[in-house]
Amino acid sequence: MSGTQTKIAIIGGGIAGSTAALLLSRTGAQITLYEKASSLVSGPPFCHLHAGGNLYPEISDEQCLKLLEQSIAFARLYPYGVDHRPTITALPAYCSRSTAHLLPRLEKLTAHYRTLIAKDPANEVLGKPEHYFRLYDKTTIESLKKHPIVPHPQTPDEWMIPFAHEVDLDTIQFPVILVQEYGLNLFRIGAGEMLALSQIPNVDLRLETEVTQIEKSDNEWKITATQNEQPNQERFDYLINAAGFLTGKIDDMIGVPCERMVEFKAAYVSHWKREREHLWPEIVFHGERGTPRGMGQFTPYPQGYFQLHGMTKEITLYEEGLVANTPQSCQPQLPQNLMEKILKSWSEEETRTRTQSAIRHLARFIPSFATATVGSKPLFGAQQIPGSDPTLRVAEVAFPAPRYARAEIVKVSSVVDMCSAIVDDLQNYAQIDNEHFDPHYPYFESIDETELGTLAEQIALSREYPAALARRCVPLG
Repeated sequence: MSGTQTKIAIIGGGIAGSTAALLLSRTGAQITLYEKASSLVSGPPFCHLHAGGNLYPEISDEQCLKLLEQSIAFARLYPYGVDHRPTITALPAYCSRSTAHLLPRLEKLTAHYRTLIAKDPANEVLGKPEHYFRLYDKTTIESLKKHPIVPHPQTPDEWMIPFAHEVDLDTIQFPVILVQEYGLNLFRIGAGEMLALSQIPNVDLRLETEVTQIEKSDNEWKITATQNEQPNQERFDYLINAAGFLTGKIDDMIGVPCERMVEFKAAYVSHWKREREHLWPEIVFHGERGTPRGMGQFTPYPQGYFQLHGMTKEITLYEEGLVANTPQSCQPQLPQNLMEKILKSWSEEETRTRTQSAIRHLARFIPSFATATVGSKPLFGAQQIPGSDPTLRVAEVAFPAPRYARAEIVKVSSVVDMCSAIVDDLQNYAQIDNEHFDPHYPYFESIDETELGTLAEQIALSREYPAALARRCVPLG
């Protein structure tokens, strides 16, 4: 053991690594967080709190119930990063399934949510369980179309009014579902992490620092990292690999078994100039993944910006965008053109072509949205998927070697369970204060909202995105 205080190295400052640094700081360990970028939470984009997994009709009920639990834990940890506006789920008229297929799952989720609140009233972060979801038939929506749009909606009906005004009701099935799955703002979460970690004495945040070599020596890890072209070697008692889609590179350095995939995805930023701005719900149109009728996701931001997903190969999904590791390497190899997007930049032509495809994809259901334009370069990245099932949505962490944890989250909400498992494993090797490990500790209580908002906008601008993407869709208070 390297002295009396346990030393933990975390490689990667995405949502997994930065959350691990935050939560494990309460164990009393000395934590060093290595991140290549100049800010935290810069991995693949996320925008949605999957509080039940209603976007994924193909996954099991068990995964959906787990996503609900994990989303509640995530919302409690990062309240400042949650936009409290609902999601509307609609099935297109051509869809072979009907809303009836989704109702048994929604009833199970409601019952489970009620049970979680009974265990701990603080789990009531998605509204009242009786309001977790609501069905709207065509007659009700047509009646709401007669109402003026409410600038700051408070009730489910008020949130539904923009949908009633703008969606072509002949293109969808009924009933439509309004569910309390909220939005997430990655720029605000990243800014809060940076401010909080900078205030914790036993966390050493190393930005713009790349780990280049790892060696195992007895019960220690020797890690060489380079910052400003200056290499530095340090020793640690425990290693957490939170390198995201590059997790396999770390596995290769230390020689551990692995099985994983990496998938490249992109979401497109559009700008829809309207005579009068108002708040929108998120809208999801179900579809068959990988076909021209793939799911469409319409995610609102302030000032007329919308993030768009289209689960087609012309929009979000890419040919050869899903790759697996090989017997020779734990690191799945994306094609060179996708790696260039991640490491360098997008061409203006592809940005325009794919964003316009996404706009047309959503305009099939929201005709007036056809006037939207390109808002910025896409939000993009590659996510790892442990194992060999590309539909997996719930995963946390693996321990393929002593004193080594490999973060394997697929959805951001899994990070709290990930950290709990790491603390359990740490106790096998180190003297830590596990009694003070608490995901619900008010880590961000001392953070000033104005400072957080300013830093979030600075991060967005530094990554060449509109500042509006760093602002809450639903203002505080």
